[in-house]
Amino acid sequence: MRINNCQILLVEISQTKPLAPYRSHIRTSDWTTKAIVRLETENGLIGWGEHNQNFLPDIDMNEQNRKASEFITGWDPYEVERYHLENPFEPRLRCGVEMAMWDLIGKDNGQPLYKLLGGKVRDRVELAACMGIQTYERAGEMARWYVEQGYTTLKTKAGADADEDFEMVRGVRDAVGSKLKLRIDPNRAYSTEDAANLAIRLEPFELEYFEQPIMAEPLSDAKWLRDQTTTPIALNESVEGPESVMQIFEADAAEFILPDTHTAGGVLPCVKIGHLAEAAGIPAIMHCGHDLGLKTAAMLHICSALPAYNMPNDCTYYGLSDDILEDFIPIDRGTMTAPELPGLGVVVDEAKVRKYSI
Repeated sequence: MRINNCQILLVEISQTKPLAPYRSHIRTSDWTTKAIVRLETENGLIGWGEHNQNFLPDIDMNEQNRKASEFITGWDPYEVERYHLENPFEPRLRCGVEMAMWDLIGKDNGQPLYKLLGGKVRDRVELAACMGIQTYERAGEMARWYVEQGYTTLKTKAGADADEDFEMVRGVRDAVGSKLKLRIDPNRAYSTEDAANLAIRLEPFELEYFEQPIMAEPLSDAKWLRDQTTTPIALNESVEGPESVMQIFEADAAEFILPDTHTAGGVLPCVKIGHLAEAAGIPAIMHCGHDLGLKTAAMLHICSALPAYNMPNDCTYYGLSDDILEDFIPIDRGTMTAPELPGLGVVVDEAKVRKYSI
């Protein structure tokens, strides 16, 4: 089986309330922009992948199509390891093409992806609902809504102002107490000293973790921060491929790690990271980037099959106005299950891909 056609389209889909408008310390948005990869083989199979293009300036889809087609045409999709050794792509494009290769492999074998990764170790995947920065009052309102929807875990953006972060956390706790495990993510906004001061102030609220409050490097700063506070520290932007995870573990820099297919470069690197995390006894949580159904499905297969991904995983899927799939992947009381059709297990509606193309 050989790939004889590659096409990549840029799509944009709006987000809905209560997710939108989604505010971080960097920007406020109410949409998600994704690249959709379509690979076709000589025997007529079609594989689909998705990679992040959110907030990236000067996206050149013609260049992505040219690079991907030149490299992947004639490729055997089963040669995933060799693909990772030889492809010249940056991690996002590498992820989208590789995800579509896995979709082809599953369809060629008539098996859902999780079975190719070793089979299920859990039937349902718990979700951590993600929300933007909110005021004290609005944080409480949304926390109550998440509890009503059945979520057990909430992750908020943070980092515009330490007092604002503190009040947001207080708003959640005052509204729902311990009904929601709580994580906050400043996306590298703080200096090490400011992050330590805020982490100490937040100790009474017993965060599940404080995610990447400081710059990704040096890892010694994350280790120093861990030593200043009882608030657990998680790293996301510091996590790229498996080698970066080994460095985090060697530096004792985090109690939790958050890989993402688009920064690790695909499904296989996240599987390898899961094995490393399991061996180290450190939980891994899949990060999301306002994902559509293809990338959400990949997350579900990874988390269903890998023991290390045993905590609620980031999700904004509940906040999409639409998807490029024929049907939304259902969310039931804050959980999802890996689709059972072959490959990624979802059916792409090509008319929707065209409809949302930009």
